[in-house]
Amino acid sequence: MTRILAIDPGSRITGFGIIDVQGRQIQYVDSGCIRLPDDVLAERLKNIYTNVSELLSRYQPQEFAIEEVFLAKNANSALKLGQARGAAIVAAAMAGLPVAEYAAKRVKQSVVGSGAADKEQVQQMVQLLLKLEKAPQADAADALAIAMCHAHTRTSSGLEYGVGKRAARSGKRWSELDIRNLK
Repeated sequence: MTRILAIDPGSRITGFGIIDVQGRQIQYVDSGCIRLPDDVLAERLKNIYTNVSELLSRYQPQEFAIEEVFLAKNANSALKLGQARGAAIVAAAMAGLPVAEYAAKRVKQSVVGSGAADKEQVQQMVQLLLKLEKAPQADAADALAIAMCHAHTRTSSGLEYGVGKRAARSGKRWSELDIRNLK
C-alpha cells in the first residue's frame, strides 16, 4: 500500500488530501485546509512549511503530489502561488519524498473527464469516487483530485499509463517525452 499526500497550494488557503492506494483501489484517509492568517508573506510561507511538515510527520506518506503553477489573473498572484508551492515542496523534499507535479487541466481530466471542469464538478466527483458522505471543501477536493490523478499515473515501479496525443500516437502507454516531462 502506498500513501500519497497531495497539496493544492494557495497563499491564503492551501488544501491537502491524503489517500492510500493499493493496486487500483483508492481509499480516503484525510483532507482539509491550511488557512493562513493575514500576515506578511514570509509568515504565511513559514505556516505552509510548518503545517505540511506536520502532515508528513503525522501521516507518513511515501509520495507527494502538487499542482503546477497556472497562469494566474496577475503576475503578483502567480508569484505568491509559486512561493506557496515552494514552501510545500521544500517540506516534502526535506522529508525525502519524491515530488510529482500536475497541471490543473490534467488533474481535472483524470478525475472528472474534462480539463475544463469547474470546482463544483471536481468536488462532486471526488465525493463520488471516494464514497464520502459530503463533498469536501473546494481546496481540499482539489488536493484529493491531485492525489487521485497521481495514483492513476503511477505504480510502485514507475508510471503506469499515459493520456494525451503523444502517448496515443506512439502506441505506447507513455511516450518517452511524457516520462521525461514528469521527472
